[in-house]
Amino acid sequence: MRREVPFVILALELTMTRRLKLTSVLVLCAAALAGCSDSGTAQNAGGAGTAGEKPPSPVSVVLMKQAPHPLTSTLPGRASAFQTADIRPRVSGVIKEIAFKEGSEVKAGDLLFKIEDDSYSAEVAQAQASLEKAEASVPTAQSNLARQERLVNSGATQVELENARVTLLQAQADVAQAKAALRAANINLNLTEIRAPFEGVTNASVFSIGNVVTANQTDALTTLRRLDPIYIELTESSVNLLRLQEAIKAGRVNQSGDQEAEIRLTLEDGQQYPIVGKLDMSEMAVSQTTGTFSIRAVFDNPDNLVLPGMYVRATVTVGTENGFLIPQRAATRNAQGELNAKFVTAENKVETRTFPDSQVSGNNWLVASGIQDGDKLIVDGFQWIGDGATVQPVESTVNEQGFVVETAAPAAAPAAQP
Repeated sequence: MRREVPFVILALELTMTRRLKLTSVLVLCAAALAGCSDSGTAQNAGGAGTAGEKPPSPVSVVLMKQAPHPLTSTLPGRASAFQTADIRPRVSGVIKEIAFKEGSEVKAGDLLFKIEDDSYSAEVAQAQASLEKAEASVPTAQSNLARQERLVNSGATQVELENARVTLLQAQADVAQAKAALRAANINLNLTEIRAPFEGVTNASVFSIGNVVTANQTDALTTLRRLDPIYIELTESSVNLLRLQEAIKAGRVNQSGDQEAEIRLTLEDGQQYPIVGKLDMSEMAVSQTTGTFSIRAVFDNPDNLVLPGMYVRATVTVGTENGFLIPQRAATRNAQGELNAKFVTAENKVETRTFPDSQVSGNNWLVASGIQDGDKLIVDGFQWIGDGATVQPVESTVNEQGFVVETAAPAAAPAAQP
């Protein structure tokens, strides 16, 4: 016989079973969270123990050394031809021949243009005939004068003698006049051949064979330019000139009176011109509008590499000064325009120094004070290092292209002991 279980008892048993399951789930979650917390704490503790202090950052430095260095000035300029001539006809006529190739080089005396010379040849012949006629009257006048001189004491009057003398003088004057006319006719005949006055390069001409030209016309037949040597027209600020003169008087800048200033060119594409130029002249007046004065230099130009009108930059060596060289890559300018550079102290700390006075020396700044021999100038990585930071200096050099080349590797950090 089956015993019936009351409904109330079954309900109580189900409720207790659910509570036990929920309690078990909560205990398992708490244990898992505790395990995660312990694991994270252990990992943090282990990481803190192995990180240690960050080692100093290595920086490239250059050891400063005082020495005499050239003091340079970089000036803008334009190239211009050494000689320029607009070729124009000096006689009128029709162009008969063009004897040169446009844009080619010609030598002094080379034929450029030929003008028809028929009329000028006729003038020469006419002048020659006039000369011969004048010369033929001279002997007769001389004979007449001699005869009157013999007869002056035997019946000839003094008036007849003077007339004979005047006639001879007129005949001689006619000869001189005829000779001058013949010389002028020959000059005009020779001017029908237009020749190059000097060696140079021609440009394009708008005239051709058959064109009529007139003496001293406005339009040039062609333009001749001499390109070797070539002039470089430079401009310099009058303020810089005054500063240089003050430095020379103070004895900071040395100039050799018997040595010409060296001038080097940088072309438009950045290429260095291989030939050194020399100063030709300096304008002794300052422009009222720009405050600059003009300097003209002359360069040999055998390959016609520099052409008139080309923009260039000239580096002029104006003297020497004792000081320290700071590469341009290692320096900055503050709001007042003063030069700033960072150095490494004896304690391997970074410090910034300001130099109110600095000059240009090639690709470097030349500083005369504020630096001692052996000071360490930071030349790489200084943009991200603040003053007071501890660094590890690495001796380096800066080559001509401005790249930093390390000469000594930084010392390796000691290995951790187990």
